[in-house]
Amino acid sequence: MLQYLAKRLLLTIPTLLAVSLLVFLMLHLVPGDPAIIFFGDQPVTPERLEQVRRQMGLHRPLLVQYFDFLGGALRGDLGRSIHNSTPVLEEVRSRIGSSAQLALAAFVVAGGLGLGLGLVSALRRSTWVDAAAMLVALGGVSMPIFWLAAMLIFVFSIKLGWFPVTGFGGWNRLVLPAFALGFVSSATLARLVRSSVLEVLWQPYVTTARSKGLRETLVVRRHVLKNAFIAVVTVMGLQLGTLLSGAVITETVFARPGVGKLMVDAILAKDFPLVQGAVLFVALVYIVVNLVVDLSYAYLDPRIRFE
Repeated sequence: MLQYLAKRLLLTIPTLLAVSLLVFLMLHLVPGDPAIIFFGDQPVTPERLEQVRRQMGLHRPLLVQYFDFLGGALRGDLGRSIHNSTPVLEEVRSRIGSSAQLALAAFVVAGGLGLGLGLVSALRRSTWVDAAAMLVALGGVSMPIFWLAAMLIFVFSIKLGWFPVTGFGGWNRLVLPAFALGFVSSATLARLVRSSVLEVLWQPYVTTARSKGLRETLVVRRHVLKNAFIAVVTVMGLQLGTLLSGAVITETVFARPGVGKLMVDAILAKDFPLVQGAVLFVALVYIVVNLVVDLSYAYLDPRIRFE
């Protein structure tokens, strides 16, 4: 197990280097001079343009800029925002709490609905329960999240007045965005759980367990779920990475000050250092979550530990 863990940790190093290179090149792949793009259509003097270029560090050779960026990232220094001159890391850190709160709440909603609907649908295959569960899942897959968020605001905030419309604060401001985000994720999860459980449900070792007289609930818990959940864990890990890295549409609709909204605001303001920092944070979250998911495989399938 330790050897497997060491191997996975070593594989993350080239991934991190590749991500840092792509994030750095993002600034230079934009057509035109980033300093000119920053000003847009506003008139600017050559002196002011040169000042912004030096502020961005664009006057140095490209290779030197990359190693400076990489060294700063390793020290926790991602530069400063062009518009407000605050450290990029502080800007991202100030939004992590809101994004983490929304992500975990949405993950609970997605996990509860997705696992519940998928498991019930598989165990009651070809019944009205199966049809109803898959109808709900189909609605979640086909429903745009911005439309669902708008409908939730219209019904539960404007018409009924049960929850605040937007903002960040108590639990009552978290219910609607968490459900909107979690419901869409739960639909994909429910369909995957159903297919994975059905694939395992009639395997020979499950039939053998039934023939020994084990209760159906015990058979499902001990033999079906653990073997069916390897693919499910993969999807749940990817969804958690997406949620933690910032649900852009949900945070924008509900005006929550998270990492996703920070990224959108930075792109609209052409604040390239802030965009770099937000994208790097998103990439790091995905890498860490994928590492945890890979390590969970070794727990779910003992054969992985022994390879």
